[in-house]
Formats: sequence, C-alpha cells, structure tokens
Amino acid sequence: MNKTKIRLAYRLIIDSASTFIWDKYVHEDTFKEYLMQHQQFNSKENPKNTFRELLSENEKANQLHYLVGIAANAYVDQLKGNFHRVTDVLGNQYLPFTNYQLDIINTDSRDELKHKIGITFYSPVLTYLGIIEKNYLVSKNSTNTNEFETIMFPVQPNLAICFYKEEKE
Repeated sequence: MNKTKIRLAYRLIIDSASTFIWDKYVHEDTFKEYLMQHQQFNSKENPKNTFRELLSENEKANQLHYLVGIAANAYVDQLKGNFHRVTDVLGNQYLPFTNYQLDIINTDSRDELKHKIGITFYSPVLTYLGIIEKNYLVSKNSTNTNEFETIMFPVQPNLAICFYKEEKE
C-alpha cells in the first residue's frame, strides 16, 4: 500500500473589518510594528506610504513580512498549536499547526484601516487517505500499520494541501 503524506495550510486574512478580538490585537500590533520597521527601508527624499510602493522602490523591504510577523509571535503562541477556526466534520477537532508565516498584503503608514495581512498556518505532516464527500480524510498516524485514526476536514476556502509526497512500502 502506498502512503501519501501531506501538509495542510490554512490562510487567515486579517484587516480592519476582522471581528475576532484575537484578530484585532494582531492587526493593531502588526500595524504598529510596520510603522517602526518600514522607516529603515523608506527613502527620506522620496518616502512611500504604502507597502506596495515601498516594495517597488526597495526590494529589501520584502524583509518587512518577517519583521512585522515577529509582532504576531506571542498571539500565535497563545493558540498552543491548534487553530480553532478550522474544525473537523464533527465540529470538535481543531486544525493542528506546527508553524506559520505572516505576509503583508498591503498597508499604508497613514491609515491603519488599510492595513491587511495574511497568516498561513501549516499542519504537521499527515497521512492522506483521500477525499470523501468533499472532506479531506487524514490521519496523524505515522506508524507502518494499515489501521488509521482519522480526522475529516471539509474542503473549504483558504484550506489547501501545500505539501504532497507519495511513500512506497
């Protein structure tokens, strides 16, 4: 039997319209961090206000994704490796994650309302057993057995397979 290993990724978009309190704190703190960090990449003679303008002028500004992401570390740590907004089909299982990546979609140093980021959460490597009725059937089992304790996550927007590897036995 071939075993396929996958990793799932879930992308959360956070902007000024986000309603979860956690999102609001992340939005606020990453904007403050952007205001501090963007200065080192901005020109004093011809300053740029938006992140996209800044990127087009200075490719080193790409580092801002990482630098601004540091402001979200404590909030992500609060989740303790489980993203609670992606439940399984039973509604009681959470998407486990082992790491994440923050990216700045766009922002404007003059207006916090225009600040928009994405956070992508990456699951641990899972055994992929297929798609059943529009649900990913996966297992956390990593042993060489033909018995699997399974979890089913609905196929949904912002949830995707981001790593795929077939292992032959």
